[in-house]
Amino acid sequence: MTTEGRLQVGHPAPDFTATAVIDQEFQTKRLSSYRGKYVVLLFYPLDFTFVCPTEIIAFNDHYDEFAKLNTEVLGVSVDSEFSHLAWIQTDRKEGGIGDINYPLISDIKKEISTAYNVLDPEAGVALRGLFIVDKEGIVQHSTINNLSFGRSVEETLRTLKAIKHVQTHPDEVCPVDWKEGDRTMIPDPVKAKVYFSTV
Repeated sequence: MTTEGRLQVGHPAPDFTATAVIDQEFQTKRLSSYRGKYVVLLFYPLDFTFVCPTEIIAFNDHYDEFAKLNTEVLGVSVDSEFSHLAWIQTDRKEGGIGDINYPLISDIKKEISTAYNVLDPEAGVALRGLFIVDKEGIVQHSTINNLSFGRSVEETLRTLKAIKHVQTHPDEVCPVDWKEGDRTMIPDPVKAKVYFSTV
């Protein structure tokens, strides 16, 4: 599944079973139970920090867009489920996140972040890893940021739409900055000239 310690795009996403908080309740979640849906795995360092709530809230604000794309978002950190619950129950003005529409998963044993190769062993927390897993459980995209800067919800949605497009149109590829509705390209030396003649 990995090469030189790195999880590889195109390989199966490591499965896991863990306790999550959703609707202010503790539930057991298993990644493989989402087969048939796309999954955005959103690793973040810690609850009650600074950049993390901006990301968690931003992905929540776009949750309906992900749902329309047959996609579930799963937030993952090394915090306990009790910390997740307290963070959800804390008002946003006080550094909390309030109710959100997707599960926050506890990786307190650091097994999930280790399997996805995002654990920073010195800090003891996950880097800002983001993985898009397709309906078959295959990793189609990964990006990892350092601790001090956040990710883009819009870019995640754009990438997700590109993945879905090429999976439903296997004879096409998406060029740079492709957005839904833009022209695609046929990956053929002759047919690609049709695209290049228009740019």
